[in-house]
Amino acid sequence: MAVTSPIALQPFAHPALFYQSEQHYLQSLLDFVTDAVAAAEPVLIALPQPNLALVRDALGPLAARLTMADMTTVGRNPGFILGGVLSAFADQYPNQAVRMIGEPVWPTRTDGEYAACVQHEALINKAFAGRDVTVLCPYDATRLHPETLKDARATHPELWSDQSAPQISSTFAPDAAWARYNEPLSTSSTAVTRTVRELDDLHVVRAAAAGFGRWFRLAPDRLDDLVFITNELATSSLHRTGGPCRLSFWHHDGLFTVESRDFVRIDDLLAGRRSYLRDTDDGRGLLAVNAIADLVRIHTVPGQTTVHAHLRAS
Repeated sequence: MAVTSPIALQPFAHPALFYQSEQHYLQSLLDFVTDAVAAAEPVLIALPQPNLALVRDALGPLAARLTMADMTTVGRNPGFILGGVLSAFADQYPNQAVRMIGEPVWPTRTDGEYAACVQHEALINKAFAGRDVTVLCPYDATRLHPETLKDARATHPELWSDQSAPQISSTFAPDAAWARYNEPLSTSSTAVTRTVRELDDLHVVRAAAAGFGRWFRLAPDRLDDLVFITNELATSSLHRTGGPCRLSFWHHDGLFTVESRDFVRIDDLLAGRRSYLRDTDDGRGLLAVNAIADLVRIHTVPGQTTVHAHLRAS
């Protein structure tokens, strides 16, 4: 299969690979990588295990010349993939063409993680528009739900399969896909709630977060993470809105949730999804939250934004 498409949105390209077998998967990815290496283009490969090990073995000595990452670790929170993995890599090479492989979706993703994955895929198109960047996203066409492949067609302008040539996606509509998963987020009836109106109030919510975590005997390192996430969510909200911001905390089945709720829509959907040096102050706070939390979900509409940061107890 050709890896350079005449229908790509040049210079940016964002194809989805619908692979049908292990052989199809490996051949497509190896062709993509070897073409990039021949053109002296930097390559990032971010795949879930065991796919990462499979590709690494197939590449042999060439793997040592590439940047490789386990998506089950760096992408456990899909909200971190764009800013902390893809953009962080691409921004190291501002004057070069960059080629990346990112596989964010696998069958055991939770519903919340999957929704965040679709929004991530939709925002890739906005983040790299006009840049000489190609992001190839493999999808297991034999194991993923048909609705997942439908969403992939909506978030990718170009589709690769086992056919001889790439195809234009006739249902490409990334903004609509993002909006479809901009879902309301429910607050727990057992939540502990505090409100901050200015930066001088931050000590109140930090203390509330620490007390809440200690009540549930959260390990010291996870307790620090909970307090940090709380502080950054509140700070980001206050910087963006001028206040007030309501912070809530609850625990269910080993998962701690920090919610921030304010009264302004987020207009910059890439806040927290750019590399650190390229983002705004409140965006850097969201990027830090994305890096630490196990899942971040955002619901933003005119007059209100709700952020949920989920943290596993261990």
